[in-house]
Amino acid sequence: MSAPTLNRADRLRDEFESHLKAARDIAEPAVDRDFTDDERTRLTDAMGKAKEAKTAWDAAKSDDRTRAAMRELGDGLGEPGIKRTPSGLALPSGQSIGQHFVGSEAYKTVLATAPGGHFTKDHRVEARPVGYERLLPNSRGQKTLVTGLSDTSGGAFVQSDWLGMQVGLTPFMRPLMLRDLVTNGTTTSDTVEYMRVTGITSNAAPVAEATATTGASGEKPESALATAKVTTPVRTIAHWIPITKRAMSDASQILTLIDQFLLFGLEEVVDDQMIAGDGTGENLEGLATVSGVQAQSAITGNLLGTLRQAKTKVRLGGRARPSAYIMHPTDVEALDVLADNENRFYFGGPGSSSVGQAGDGPTLWGLPVLESEALTAGTAYVGDWSKAVLWDREQAAITMSDSHLGFFTRNMVAILAELRVAFGVLQPTAFVEITLP
Repeated sequence: MSAPTLNRADRLRDEFESHLKAARDIAEPAVDRDFTDDERTRLTDAMGKAKEAKTAWDAAKSDDRTRAAMRELGDGLGEPGIKRTPSGLALPSGQSIGQHFVGSEAYKTVLATAPGGHFTKDHRVEARPVGYERLLPNSRGQKTLVTGLSDTSGGAFVQSDWLGMQVGLTPFMRPLMLRDLVTNGTTTSDTVEYMRVTGITSNAAPVAEATATTGASGEKPESALATAKVTTPVRTIAHWIPITKRAMSDASQILTLIDQFLLFGLEEVVDDQMIAGDGTGENLEGLATVSGVQAQSAITGNLLGTLRQAKTKVRLGGRARPSAYIMHPTDVEALDVLADNENRFYFGGPGSSSVGQAGDGPTLWGLPVLESEALTAGTAYVGDWSKAVLWDREQAAITMSDSHLGFFTRNMVAILAELRVAFGVLQPTAFVEITLP
């Protein structure tokens, strides 16, 4: 049996103990005499390495405690087993939710009632909801009838493979990134309670040894961590699309309508709500509404300086590690075309990747810049995005039925997609709202 793999905190602890032992081994022979120059050099080096390892070990332990606390808050944050496909999140098997639906017993049972796989006006359609572990980022749905007959509707897209309408709908997709950036969790309740850090006061200082049993002699300073219990409700996001029973007979068309049409509409709203939700009615409380988020005003004529100062505020005011900038596409364009007095582009010019292409183009002040249409042009955000959490109460579910209005007599079926989520910001000061010049 192979030895268990140590986590990062355990490895750093072993490293610290190794350096500390080396320092003790050097110091022990000189307990009754002065150190030699060589001993002093080696001892200083060993103690320096031990101190660095101890600092890293303490940070790793703190990270582990934070993860454990967030898992407890979210009832399963960062659950494993979900992997990303080119079009979005998928089951461990690699299936999309559309493939999962058309392969489900619910869809097969409904399809089996249709002779030869074709539905007539006399067939009833009523499928139980088919759920999924995660949403797939894809395109906003509209209540425009899709048929299998018209060349200007579903009939134009019917194909004999599993691609369905994927190629046709792709140009209408807006890149969605926020769910991947924040911490993802789950909840089994209709409301989520979590502790929001509202202030940190650290009075840590060197303290002299006590010389008396009364008064302030040797007294240690007190620090404080201000928190507030926040209750956020789970909200329902849903929409549906009507199709004809003839169109429903085509599994590839159903798969694509779900993956590339209905589910993207849900995810697009979630993307918008995490930034701009005003917390009223059925809206989530988005980052733009959360009290305590720091503000960075524009420095006239200095876009880069404005963005750099905001990053510093995350580090100093929020005591956090910024992980990314989020900007509107037009503001990312403004970064791309920045040039010096000799018209030399700061970010490579038109022959290079855009600054907004995370992982491909250059970073800004050491951080990736992500584009999102959820923001208003002229406003950007930077922060430690792991300190914002999206909880799934009921992951995306698909239901189809002909029991809507006069659908049964019209040979039509409604396909409904819905999910329930909650969103919370654990530490508002870890984020900065930036007004761009």
